[in-house]
Amino acid sequence: MPSFTLRSARTSDVAGIRRLVRPLADQRVLLEKEAVAYFESLQEFIVAIGDDDLLGCGALHVMWEDLAEIRTLATDESHRGEGIGKALLQELVERARVIGVSRLFCLTFEVEFFRAMGFEVMANQSAVDPEVYSELLRSTDEGVAEFLDLARVKPNTLGNTRMIMNL
Repeated sequence: MPSFTLRSARTSDVAGIRRLVRPLADQRVLLEKEAVAYFESLQEFIVAIGDDDLLGCGALHVMWEDLAEIRTLATDESHRGEGIGKALLQELVERARVIGVSRLFCLTFEVEFFRAMGFEVMANQSAVDPEVYSELLRSTDEGVAEFLDLARVKPNTLGNTRMIMNL
């Protein structure tokens, strides 16, 4: 099992993040983004580094005062099952707590993994009150549109499960 450390992502990590995401995008597990999107959201990312190699990544995207999304959680295929994804997710959860977020949202095919980490399948798809919903509608972020389950994103959805965790 490799040893690894977690740290905030750097601009030099973007190529590696894209390398981690590409096979998952090919499998329609994650959405592939342009490099510019990763640079624009780089401050949201943490990475797992082992032996100078990028082994995993994940991002915390704040959507509202009490709500954030776990995004782009990925590990190198040759290192899956070694605790990297769990460590990344635990760090993202801790960062959410530190900044005052009380709920975390994710879209995932890995339902059992997220369930084991404390997430639940969203029973109530209207997880925000109407006033916040109307504010979130103003966002141009596709992840927010996914969270709100807007019709305009339905053709692009991957068929994944909406999950939430209360902190």
